[in-house]
Amino acid sequence: MTPYEPSRDPGAGPVYDVVVLAGGAARRLGGADKPGVRVGGRALLDRVLAACADAGTTVVVADPRPTARPVTWAREDPPGGGPLAALDAGLRHTTARYVLVLSADLPFLQEGTARLLLTVLRTGGAGGVLLTDADGRDQPLVAAYRSTSLRHELAALTKEHGALTGLPLRRLTAALDLTRVPDPVASFDCDTWDDIATARARIREHGHVLDEWISAVKDELGIDLDVDTGVLLDLARDAAHGVARPAAPLTTFLVGYAAARAGGGSEAVAEASRKAVALALRWADEADGEPAATPDGGPDTRPDAG
Repeated sequence: MTPYEPSRDPGAGPVYDVVVLAGGAARRLGGADKPGVRVGGRALLDRVLAACADAGTTVVVADPRPTARPVTWAREDPPGGGPLAALDAGLRHTTARYVLVLSADLPFLQEGTARLLLTVLRTGGAGGVLLTDADGRDQPLVAAYRSTSLRHELAALTKEHGALTGLPLRRLTAALDLTRVPDPVASFDCDTWDDIATARARIREHGHVLDEWISAVKDELGIDLDVDTGVLLDLARDAAHGVARPAAPLTTFLVGYAAARAGGGSEAVAEASRKAVALALRWADEADGEPAATPDGGPDTRPDAG
């Protein structure tokens, strides 16, 4: 069992929880609401939440706000007490053996990155696994930790200093045995408006824009469905070329409608797409004067097939 899979033991509890720190002052953004800044049409916080959607409990340490999926809200006391105080406040709402600790300004964090961090943590003996950025610097807010290690060190720091308020995060990481994983993309965070502009430009690059758009649409519509976008694109191409250009969007809409009526899910989409592709190819064959074929490629023996 990998750390991101549900436990088969009903008494084992969730395998990992998430604490997202989203209550900073964003001074380098002029005090803007950084978690709510949109990149690729989605708030930065929602982008981070999408990367850990299968967590047992997701805690966001900040004042409550609308989010794309439900979360547990927490706040350090006093507010603005710094990352260690915020982490401690969030950790109090978790129960899993592993905890992802994330900042709310990671535009390129993906589910695969979260899985990698958790896998390395589970299979190794370190107290935590964190990403390093393009300059080789530790990014302790893109990391997975053993809950027992975090609680032990936070308790030790509280005992030593009387409180966690105002303490830098390095006081915690210096006391932990850490494994480092280089990833200059997933570790990229948005501290300045230049960083925001860089993230927005990258998302619109040819190799990223389609996946980003699909993810944004699914978030906006509240759809949690993974489908083969290549199949849908091929269908749109066949409908546009074999019938007429406006047939492409209308056909993909009808496929979605048919899949929904069939119960939804990726299999229903695939089956509706298969039927529509076969129809588009038959339509094109007729226009070219070629013998019609059945969906399996054989001759059409229906009475009206000619």
